[in-house]
Amino acid sequence: MPKPLTDQDKRKQISVRGLAGDRNVATKRDYYFALANTVRDHLVGRWIRTQQHYYEKDPKRVYYLSLEFYMGRTLQNTMVNLALENACDEATYQLGLDMEELQDIEEDAGLGNGGLGRLAACFLDSMASLGLAAYGYGIRYEFGIFNQKIVNGWQVEEADDWLRYGNPWEKARPEYMRPVHFYGRVEHTPEGVKWVDTQVVLALPYDTPVPGYRNNVVNTMRLWSAKAPCDFNLKDFNVGGYIQAVLDRNLAENISRVLYPNDNFFEGKELRLKQEYFVVAATLQDIVRRFKSSKFGSTEVVRVDLSTLPDKVAIQLNDTHPAMAIPELMRILLDTEHQKWEKAWDICTRTCAYTNHTVLPEALERWPTDLLQNLLPRHLEIIYEINRRHLESIAKLYPGDHDRLRRMSLVEEGDQKKINMAHLCIVGSHAVNGVARIHSDILKATLFKDFYEVDPHKFQNKTNGITPRRWLVMCNPGLAEVIAERIGEDYIRDLDQLKKLLAFVDDDSLIHDIAKVKQENKLKFSAYLEEHYKVKINPNSMFDVQVKRIHEYKRQLLNCLHIITLYNRIQKEPNKNWTPRTIMIGGKAAPGYHTAKLIIRLITAIGEIVNHDTVVGDRLKVIFLENYKVTLAEKIIPASDLSEQISTAGTEASGTGNMKFMLNGALTIGTMDGANVEMAEEAGEENLFIFGMRVDDVDAMDKSGYDAMDYYNRIPELKQAMDQIAGGFFSPDQHDLFKDIVNMLLHHDRFKVFADYEAYIKCQEKVSALYKNPKEWTKMVIHNIAGCGKFSSDRTISQYAREIWGMEPSLERIPAPDDPRQ
Repeated sequence: MPKPLTDQDKRKQISVRGLAGDRNVATKRDYYFALANTVRDHLVGRWIRTQQHYYEKDPKRVYYLSLEFYMGRTLQNTMVNLALENACDEATYQLGLDMEELQDIEEDAGLGNGGLGRLAACFLDSMASLGLAAYGYGIRYEFGIFNQKIVNGWQVEEADDWLRYGNPWEKARPEYMRPVHFYGRVEHTPEGVKWVDTQVVLALPYDTPVPGYRNNVVNTMRLWSAKAPCDFNLKDFNVGGYIQAVLDRNLAENISRVLYPNDNFFEGKELRLKQEYFVVAATLQDIVRRFKSSKFGSTEVVRVDLSTLPDKVAIQLNDTHPAMAIPELMRILLDTEHQKWEKAWDICTRTCAYTNHTVLPEALERWPTDLLQNLLPRHLEIIYEINRRHLESIAKLYPGDHDRLRRMSLVEEGDQKKINMAHLCIVGSHAVNGVARIHSDILKATLFKDFYEVDPHKFQNKTNGITPRRWLVMCNPGLAEVIAERIGEDYIRDLDQLKKLLAFVDDDSLIHDIAKVKQENKLKFSAYLEEHYKVKINPNSMFDVQVKRIHEYKRQLLNCLHIITLYNRIQKEPNKNWTPRTIMIGGKAAPGYHTAKLIIRLITAIGEIVNHDTVVGDRLKVIFLENYKVTLAEKIIPASDLSEQISTAGTEASGTGNMKFMLNGALTIGTMDGANVEMAEEAGEENLFIFGMRVDDVDAMDKSGYDAMDYYNRIPELKQAMDQIAGGFFSPDQHDLFKDIVNMLLHHDRFKVFADYEAYIKCQEKVSALYKNPKEWTKMVIHNIAGCGKFSSDRTISQYAREIWGMEPSLERIPAPDDPRQ
């Protein structure tokens, strides 16, 4: 039974009663939409009042530009943030409906690939919860990240038609439609520069409300959809080809059709560049319009001059994907507002800031100049002029250092001239940040070293965080409640208060309660697994989990080698008292990434052998979790015991899954990479299972040379595992199925899997030993939860606000719509 209702709950519940309707004709989906629309009604009053409040107060606004927003589901998160959960639970219960069943009807908004897109979603939650006048701007992809099916052990992609049944959370705003121009040519006239003969695509905005946590603030995420103009292809050519002209409207509208499914990999396709410019051009028109029409003091005054733009507008570029915002803002200032270059450049750099998300060379965006010349000729001119002035200033500082000029240029010469978008972002921004301390240090020491030497003050660190609303209160209410019983509920908006749990680290009742919640979560997830994967699992086994995109640098292959080693050891000594494990690996591979798809096939192949081995029994199970996404993460993370964060040191910029596991009472086995370093610092290194090479060791090995064969010949268990993979033990029907993986690991492994194998296996032995002592294990868990405060996205966003955007976060509540206005 749900909790007893307060009077306030009962008042809310009355407005939910309209759900009843006609039982005989209403489907489960009808009830979901009825509930969603009821909850949405509680948002709109706050939404309108918040936007009115911004219009009257005219605060500085921050615009978070991202090609990805990985939002997941909205219903439950909205109920949590608006304190509607109890009322809705009670109302649905009285109607004989199951709340969880209704929630399961909602599609994930999967408009992202992984970390970068999910970070943007957490940031929106924190910006609203901290009362910042913030807007998320992106693309309303008709098809988000593909749905992953596993067929005969292989990944198969299918389109994610997430809008099929409609989206109750969005509101189309055709009155704010904006034209976006492509192609054409540039004319230099006495009246100024003109970009003419362009093709126009219309950008139609859809707004989604973003509620803060119980502060009555509701911000906006505005996603643009591409529409062909009415006269598309009818005016110039196609005389009489009316039908074809109408069919060709699809060409324009393809811009917002589908999310590119690459994570940490650059694919230089024209459609992708169109997407990047589309979101930037539409957004900047919106920013300028809002800036000019904003009331300050009186309704009569309208800003005409953009010289105060940096005082009222901050633009944050989420990676280089929206980098065209820099030349586009310059184009507006120069060609439309007729500013002088120096003034325009000052406005541009003081407004924009850039977040770097990766050091992997294959992920860095480098656009061919011939593509830009064709698609955005005026922007290429502006980029060349930015570069000319930039190199001029560098040449003054370092006369005669031509190699430095070459390294620092925005233009890379070679077979094909390319624009280095990271360099454009650094030069065009007043702040550049990495996303964990070690990552920011690596940027300054390597990738952006030359730029750091010229302008060290420009470079900052902003360690990533996660929202404790979705990633604790919503997905793990049992744990949230156990914590609240000890330290109160204020920690939900001030996660540093989790430190107070250290006073209870030896408290038997807390130890018992935390272990009990974990066990309940494991039982619930076990039931889910049995229903969806038809595997019976041992809920008393250690749930050992690695969920993230499949990538060589994340080293799912190291995990595989541990599984095979453990399997071989159990086979060899079946009567030993082994710590039982259920090892779960999940994540999507980019459709064109052959090695990643083969890694998935290896995991499923290992599972086929291990899971049917009667000697091993339920002491070891291997499960590949199909179609990992936000909603599956919300189920698996609260049920996990061990979190695998095992990338090669220096490759994972931050990671955020690592933080979610830590907050939900899992222990971490990991390398000193990304935010793992700071997690170890916050919880105490003795409370994480840290192993393997550090960044300095990896650098030293790069200099001396990494010889995989040396490890293969020296470590018998490693050799045995590799020989099994190579010899067809896991692929009896096709012995050489994994030859490409074997060849890569032995001869050209950039990520040095074998170099960390021994340390990893030894560390896993320590994990197994501790798991046999539940009390000590749970004490270590409490240390970890208590050390999570730093990893709230509220802390991250407060630092962006104060140190980059020049804004002050606030925890005050604004009046609710039913409160009297001040």
